[in-house]
Amino acid sequence: MSIFELEAESRSDMGKGASRRLRRDGKVPAIMYGGGEDPQSISLIHSELLKRLDHEAFYSHILTVNVDGKATKAVLRDMQRHPAKPVIMHMDFQRVNENQPIRVHVPLHFIGEDIAPGVKTGGGMVNHEMIKVELEVLPRHLPEFIEVDISSLNVGESVHLTDLKLPESGTLVELGRGEGHDLPVVSIHARRGGADEDSEAAEEGGEAAEGES
Repeated sequence: MSIFELEAESRSDMGKGASRRLRRDGKVPAIMYGGGEDPQSISLIHSELLKRLDHEAFYSHILTVNVDGKATKAVLRDMQRHPAKPVIMHMDFQRVNENQPIRVHVPLHFIGEDIAPGVKTGGGMVNHEMIKVELEVLPRHLPEFIEVDISSLNVGESVHLTDLKLPESGTLVELGRGEGHDLPVVSIHARRGGADEDSEAAEEGGEAAEGES
């Protein structure tokens, strides 16, 4: 079965006690909502979920949730984990309408860090301001990730939200909040101290050695 396909069962027993019983049986309580339909309480198999959560794309992909044999397209909207154990406590899924845009957090993949002039010849450090962005997009255009190429960046330069290459029909939620929200995504900064401090440290070390001799 695909990592983007889940088997689920509908459930009618509610409350904390019912949820605890499900977890003891190796299942995860969840809810499915949206899409013009009533919310539906479901349960999924915990061990099967864990296999899928290792895949980054699972969190930003259109999933097929088979509830009692009926397939529903949905995205993972929220997930609660146990604070101390590798246990999933609850999950929220939002149904997807192919003709209506959805909001999803999409991971960023950075390329070109090793050849960026600011790093290779400028001795700078890459600073990731963001690792994901919130994208509003039609389901059929939803990407698994957005690529950020920094291969041409010099020290002191940045890539901002408006520089990102978005998929068809995609818009960034942050930019829709108005002026001043074109935030930096990644930048290259000069290393603190730089060559001058390194030279001073070397000179101090040499003076100390001479004093000892």
